[in-house]
Amino acid sequence: MIKKKPITQFLKTIIILLLFKLSTTSQSSHPKPPPLPILPIPKSRQISWQIAEMALFLHFGTNTFTDSEWGTGHVDPSIFNPKLLNATQWVTVAKDFGFKRVVLTAKHHDGFCLWPSKYTDYSVKSSPWRNGVGDIVAELAEAARNGGLELGLYLSPWDRHEHCYGETLEYNEYYMGQMTELLTRYGEIKYVFLDGAKGDGEKDMEYFFDDWFSLVHQLQPGASIFSDVGPDTRWVGNENGVAGSTCWSLFNRSAIKIGGYSDARYSAEGDAFGHDWVPAECDVSIRTGWFWHASEKPKSAMTLLDLYYKSVGRNCPLLLNVPPNSSGLISDEDIHVLKEFSELRNSIFSHNLAKSALLSASSTRGDPNDSQFSPNNVIEEGLYTYWAPDQGQQSDWTLYLEFQQVITFNVLELQEPIQMGQRIIKFHLDMLDENGTWQHVVNGTTVGYRRLLPFPTVKSHLLRLVIDKSKAFPLISHLGIYMDSYSVPRHVSDDTHTKSKFINNLVFRRTAYNQSQSASI
Repeated sequence: MIKKKPITQFLKTIIILLLFKLSTTSQSSHPKPPPLPILPIPKSRQISWQIAEMALFLHFGTNTFTDSEWGTGHVDPSIFNPKLLNATQWVTVAKDFGFKRVVLTAKHHDGFCLWPSKYTDYSVKSSPWRNGVGDIVAELAEAARNGGLELGLYLSPWDRHEHCYGETLEYNEYYMGQMTELLTRYGEIKYVFLDGAKGDGEKDMEYFFDDWFSLVHQLQPGASIFSDVGPDTRWVGNENGVAGSTCWSLFNRSAIKIGGYSDARYSAEGDAFGHDWVPAECDVSIRTGWFWHASEKPKSAMTLLDLYYKSVGRNCPLLLNVPPNSSGLISDEDIHVLKEFSELRNSIFSHNLAKSALLSASSTRGDPNDSQFSPNNVIEEGLYTYWAPDQGQQSDWTLYLEFQQVITFNVLELQEPIQMGQRIIKFHLDMLDENGTWQHVVNGTTVGYRRLLPFPTVKSHLLRLVIDKSKAFPLISHLGIYMDSYSVPRHVSDDTHTKSKFINNLVFRRTAYNQSQSASI
């Protein structure tokens, strides 16, 4: 028998080291998983609603023909006859100028219904329009479907015509019957607008909001519901189209009562410690009133751009009311302003200067060679790619942007991946000046789905974005650097030339231009 030679201690050590190396190599080959979200987080329907960013509100009804805002409920339906009504025109205007959803006042406070409801005769079926067999909701639903736009509906709880209004049980049944009609006849509905508006001295009654919300989500699971307190999106607290400069999607629904006293600041800013995800929406009319009036003129395109910065640019979708006129069409002067507004946005935001930068970060989650959480992700569009810092870094999370040449800019854009929760509390942007010294450019608070921060024009080749404070380590899904040559205060010598050139190109009215100079952002 041959005796085996004993394995030396040296060989044992070598084998152990090799096994350890193989083990660690195998472990490191697996990517780092995404971080945990921080609650609350949005539902899929809320993400879909927020991504749309802008919707067109269409206030239309008997008020359009009586030059009023709040109808009495006793106007003869024969007055309603929009002979040129064309829902396809409404949808085309919305789509051509960047709106992703149209929202119709199917019934306003006067109780007149723009569809042939079986629960009342006070509707289009009692009007001469389409010989009493027309259905505006159906025509708009078809036009929106054909145009690829989402459809939303407003059904006013306050009804000045219906005789059972004031009888709590009977009217709630009536209201839910009409809501069921709207949500089962016209295909997919992506948005339902509710409010608690009611005039002084009107009949007192209780609205069964929780029952209504349940019905909407039962019949249209993908629909987001708007009211003073959600459940899906909340009122921003004013009808000026302006959100708080700090604006959390987090909120405590129990803090506000629909139709009751509203804390405007709380509605506008939200709550960093809120238990509910209820982002705000900004609503405003392109004209002074919500319904069309021949005596009123639309806001200027520059004013709408200012509102865009203060709504969409502050984590709030913009619901812009553009009321059809008594012919049943959106007026040419409104279309002209919307066209200019669209051209302004495209001119500013179609060229992201950050795409030409070399990006780096103070740290990166997981393997630095793994692109999953790379700082380069912030140049990509969309929520589902993002930069994440190393979880060991506890403060001063920083992104650096280095350009091959000096750039001129005056707008910062940031986005968080909101499906992971809203995190950022405070941030600032610095630039390196010609003397090699870091100079402060602008600071901000919340980010959310989208933050746009305009500031006086500056120049630099090296920028750093610093997240000063966050509820958990921050995540950035998108970063943009832009040049707004039209509305942001400029500190460069070609100021007048640039503005004049733009006005000539778009044939801006001089009045609109003068208004823009006094508008603050």
